[in-house]
Order: sequence, then C-alpha cells, then structure tokens
Amino acid sequence: MNKEAETVIPTTEIQQRSLGELARLFLKLGTIAFGGPAAHVAMMEDEVVRRRRWLSHEQFLDLLGATNLIPGPNSTEMAIHIGLRRAGWKGLVVAGSCFILPAMLIVWALASLYVRYGAMPEATWLLYGIKPVIIAVIVQALWGLGKAAVKDFPTATAAIAVVILFFLGANEIALLFAAGFAVMAFKNLQQIWQPGRVAGLGIPVVSTLIAAGTTNIPVVAATPVTLTALTLFFLKIGSVLFGSGYVLLAFLRADLVERWHWLTDRQLLDAVAIGQFTPGPVFTTATFVGYMIAGSPGAVLATIGIFLPAFVFVAASSPLIPRLRRSSWAGGFLDGVNAASLGLMAVVTWQLGGSALIDAFTLILAVLSALLVFRLRINSAWLVLAGGIAGFLYKLWL
Repeated sequence: MNKEAETVIPTTEIQQRSLGELARLFLKLGTIAFGGPAAHVAMMEDEVVRRRRWLSHEQFLDLLGATNLIPGPNSTEMAIHIGLRRAGWKGLVVAGSCFILPAMLIVWALASLYVRYGAMPEATWLLYGIKPVIIAVIVQALWGLGKAAVKDFPTATAAIAVVILFFLGANEIALLFAAGFAVMAFKNLQQIWQPGRVAGLGIPVVSTLIAAGTTNIPVVAATPVTLTALTLFFLKIGSVLFGSGYVLLAFLRADLVERWHWLTDRQLLDAVAIGQFTPGPVFTTATFVGYMIAGSPGAVLATIGIFLPAFVFVAASSPLIPRLRRSSWAGGFLDGVNAASLGLMAVVTWQLGGSALIDAFTLILAVLSALLVFRLRINSAWLVLAGGIAGFLYKLWL
C-alpha cells in the first residue's frame, strides 16, 4: 500500500509539471518563432504533435480550424488552445502569456529605442530599407490568403465590394461583419434562387455591404490621447479582427492615422516593420504603437487590450469545436469575413506603399524582395533583416 502511494503522482503535481512544460515550450517559441502565423503553427505542430505527442494530428487540426472561426491572432490562439487541453484554465493562461511575453518585451525595448533614436539618421536608414520589404511580404501574404479566401463568386464579390466601399470611407468593422453575414446567408439560402440567375448572385452581398457604409465613423480632427481610449481601442481590435495579423494594418490606419491623428503613416509602417522583424505574434505591433502614443503604460495596456479577447474566445469556443466544424452557417460567415479581410489588406497595402516606395532604390528593393519571397520562399524575418542592412549601407554610401 505504501509502495503504491509512493509511486502514484498526485494530480496537482502532474498539473504543475504540465504547467512547467508549457511555460518552457512557449517561452522558447515566443523567442524564436519568426515568420508569421503559418510558421508559428508549423513549429507548434512539430513540438506538440511530433515530439511531445500531447495531441494527435486530428486533434491539432480541430484546434486550428476553431481558431479560424473566432477573432484574434491565430497562432496565439493555438498556443492558448494547447495550454487549455494540456493543463486546464491555468494552462490556458500560462501557454498564451508565455508565447506573447518574449515578443512583447523585445518590441517594448525596440519602441523605447525608436522613440529615443528613431529620428536619428542611422535609425531611419535601417527603416528606409525595411519598409519596401514589408510591402513585398504583405503582397506575398495577400497572394497566399487570396487563393484560400476567394473561392467562389460570392466571396469574390464580397472582396471587390469591400475594396470599393473602404476607398469610399465605409467603416472596416461594419464591412467585415456585413461580408460575413451576406456570404453566410447566400451560401445557406441559395436554394431559394432559381437556376440560371448567375448575374444576380452577388446582389445580396453587395447590397449588404453598401448598407454597412452608412455606419461609417466620421473623420474628425486630432483627438486627445487617453489611456482609457487607447485600451478600449485595442480591446475592440482584439475582439473583431479576423484573418492574418496583416489585417491589423487596416484597423490601425483607419483610426489612429485617419480619424484620431495619433500616428502618421510613417510611424505606423515603422511599427509594422518592428512587429514583422521580431519573433512571436505580429499583434505585438500594438505594444510598439502603445509605447509611441502613451509610453510604457500605453505599451502594457495596448498589449493586454489586443490579446485579452483571444483568451476569452478560446475558453468560450473550446467546448463548441465539434459543432463549429460541422456548421455550414459558421463556415459561410468565415468565408465572407476572410474575403473582406483580403480586401482590407489590399487597400491598406496600396495606401502604405506610397509611404514606403519613395525612390528608385526602394522600388528595386521591393521588387527584389517580392521575387525572393515568391520564388525562393525565404523566411520573411531574414528578408526584413537584409532589407534593413541594404538600406543602411545605401544611405551610408550616399
């Protein structure tokens, strides 16, 4: 009896071991995971399925599918899901926090240096070369996502309509939800339409998106910065943002640059460059933005604001995963949202290109970067580093 008691590991001790394993794994991944969400997910699959066998391939794919049905950063939500499966709600907190923390600290430190030295020639020389590369990386992401997002006539219609309405000033959040509901309704109610009416299939999608334009938030003069407004803004972003982290650009520019004038286009592109260059979630761009706007308190609150909804959504959606995977309604909504996200990314890429491609050198650098990322599939982190070095050397040579 005593021997058996000695060999049985208490449940609390097993959980503590699991929490320690989760912390070590996701601190490591948060420190070395360059390359964006797809690369992060691949690294998690290698660690969790192949090496540690915490999940089967089927279970891992179930979690990956669930992250695509809820707002927020997909790779961070995968970390949170894995933690929840491995060690309950404590694992949820540990895995998600440890994946975010290294990137947050790195970006925070870089933001401090940027605010102090960003206006100095040597610092701007690096960013001069990084910005064109970022445009090429986003274009590559657009191409890859487009093949998955624009899969039929309704989603193509939604993407085109979003581009047009966004240029006309429609609110980006309203466009996301309108596209989701329009495509969802069409795909699940299409049996009420008669065969042969192909020309009218896009009308429900377009009409819903046009209605969304009426909810546009008017452009106003510079708005005073408050920590409450900053926190609520990033809570909103974390609660509604579907798709790639690059879609974050559309939301940041619409409010922080166009409506409130808290940032310039140059500062926004610099923030995105830092978020792309550093490991971990692209959403840690919020840390950089928060620091530029309101110092260290802004960095902390912006980070908490944009990531907190992901923890809530994962905890709430985890029990529903089997039903979500089988739901044609949820799938149709996601198809519409993904198409709208693609349209928003395309618009913002065009707008930010004007701030990045300012002379022959930056144009050549963007074209070369696009060739390398499309043909050789070079890791975007190395490409960004090379762009920074090229920009620095070019300015030094001049």
